[in-house]
Amino acid sequence: MLRQVTAIRYVTPLREGGSLPGVVEADDEGTYVVKFRGAGQGPKALVAEVISGELGRRLGLPVPDLTEIHLDPIVARAEPDQEVQELIKASAGSNLGMDFLPGALGYDPVAHPVEAGLASRIIAFDAFVENVDRSWRNPNLLIWHDQLWMIDHGATLYFHHNWPRAANVVHRAYKWDDHVLRPYAKALPTEGPQLAARLTPGLLAEVIDLVPAEWLDDGDRDAYLAHLTARAAEPGAWLP
Repeated sequence: MLRQVTAIRYVTPLREGGSLPGVVEADDEGTYVVKFRGAGQGPKALVAEVISGELGRRLGLPVPDLTEIHLDPIVARAEPDQEVQELIKASAGSNLGMDFLPGALGYDPVAHPVEAGLASRIIAFDAFVENVDRSWRNPNLLIWHDQLWMIDHGATLYFHHNWPRAANVVHRAYKWDDHVLRPYAKALPTEGPQLAARLTPGLLAEVIDLVPAEWLDDGDRDAYLAHLTARAAEPGAWLP
């Protein structure tokens, strides 16, 4: 299971994100960026956050800690924005929290060069989970305490938006032409296959089992595992 916390105070919305995430304080004295189940992308975005984020963490990539955060809409009673109020009312119960990194800076590819091995591993990871959201326009990377951090994986695993066709795209190639780390990924020929070799059925099952049951439909866990295991078995199809 993901670590469980309960929201005690809604702090502020983050209007940079299309899903209107918010900063929330919880009963463990932590502060989290919360992705709400009632947002337009629905629970599938939260499923993608957990599977991809926790997979990245187990592969040694810098992803902030994730939690399942339980929300009572009353915590936002003082929020004046009607849109936020409606979103939180629609998200009562289980939501996704990511550890808030106070003072983090948005990644600038000119100001923040990335070591070749790390850049290559991130690209190999993004290729496996089909991350379409790590471009120059929207890197979804932060600099915090002089370290690179990967955030926002809700747009990964987009095969799950059309399960009837999912089997046809298991070996879909990854389009990485505008990946923000491409100029630094000089070690991809060695780092890519090494990362792919660690994508075992056991590891994939472990991260899929972390997804809260109420975010899934019957049979989804088996479907995710079958799709991702088949993809992992053919790295030559998706590694750049």
